[in-house]
Amino acid sequence: MEKKVLIVGISQKQTDFDYSMEELANLAAANNMEVVGEIRQNIDRENRATYVGKGKVDEIKGLAEMQEASLIIFDDELSPSQIRNLEEALELDVMDRTGLILAIFANRAKTKEAQLQVQIAKLKYELPRIFGQGEDMDQQSGKGGLSNRGSGEKKIETDRRTIKNQIRHLQKELDMLVDDREVRRRKRKKNEIPVVSLVGYTNAGKSTTMNGLVRAYSETAEKQVFEKDMLFATLETSVREIVLPDNKQFLLTDTVGFVSKLPHQLVKAFRSTLEEARDADLLIHVVDYSDPHYKTMMKTTEETLKAVGVEDVPVIYAYNKADLIEDETYPKQTENTIVFSAREEESLEFLTEVIRKELFASYEKATFLIPFEAGQVVAYLNDHADVLETEYLENGTQIVAEVSPADLQKLAAYHIAE
Repeated sequence: MEKKVLIVGISQKQTDFDYSMEELANLAAANNMEVVGEIRQNIDRENRATYVGKGKVDEIKGLAEMQEASLIIFDDELSPSQIRNLEEALELDVMDRTGLILAIFANRAKTKEAQLQVQIAKLKYELPRIFGQGEDMDQQSGKGGLSNRGSGEKKIETDRRTIKNQIRHLQKELDMLVDDREVRRRKRKKNEIPVVSLVGYTNAGKSTTMNGLVRAYSETAEKQVFEKDMLFATLETSVREIVLPDNKQFLLTDTVGFVSKLPHQLVKAFRSTLEEARDADLLIHVVDYSDPHYKTMMKTTEETLKAVGVEDVPVIYAYNKADLIEDETYPKQTENTIVFSAREEESLEFLTEVIRKELFASYEKATFLIPFEAGQVVAYLNDHADVLETEYLENGTQIVAEVSPADLQKLAAYHIAE
């Protein structure tokens, strides 16, 4: 049974306030909650004690009783004292936007790394929010009386120290996993296979794009990533090898989606995962073109990428879901922007061609003469290059192929200058 909730927000002169409230409702739905009402207040700044004004607190309490809501969700991150004051005044549980996003991430995290990242973020969020629930949280350990003043320790301090120890332990465990992934990343760079990273707002269609390319160009077509029309359907960073018909290949990575007001604890926790995008040779910024707020989503994505150090990487802006827009012509390209639909084969072929031109622009057409005793070189070219011509001569096999700069250097001994 879905928990009934009310959502509450204040405008603070936000130009995208309506969208922020709509997204908060979608986040609640993504966490299996039923939004039974919303309350808004048009004020310039939040109330330091209760976020909204006193009159609105009374209004919230009345609407919650009427709609039988058991939880109130606020559109911004609340301070510990605001949560305490609101829960006392409303006599109901209170959650802020950050807590809601953390709850969604906790439910969706499947891999060990994602689970550790979310646990650390949750504990860092909870740490300053520990406050007493009656006298039990303010007890002194040891004997009572004035003689004991200063020698004991409040339970609240013990709990905080316990959480800090948990964070340290989990961080150490996470660092080991991050080190392992860094070794794999360095190995990929050593193999000189280019990396394309899908980035974008949550539910923009990154997983759908990845699955379409994997089905068409990967031997691991059965290893598709989970996709669903919902916020934060996937949190894991997936890596798949894409081999094109002309033997050009690249690694395709799918990263966690972004959302406005993404908790800084999560950005920091997922920093190592998002560094997959920082080290990419090409970013595909997938945009939900059918959403009227797509420009806001793009801005949020770009700001978050910048926050984790993803800069100066070539970008293709892929405006997805064009099939949902009336009278839109697609697929099409204008400079570094394409309009397409990740659900349609023709669009995916179009995207692939754009990636090919961007990623393999430095490849060269070259002629090689390979002695018959070096048959392994012929096999290598057939497996790793786009072989255009093969001719068997008296002194060996002559091959004309399109190759990468690295392979041209590697096979320099067999290269025939034009």
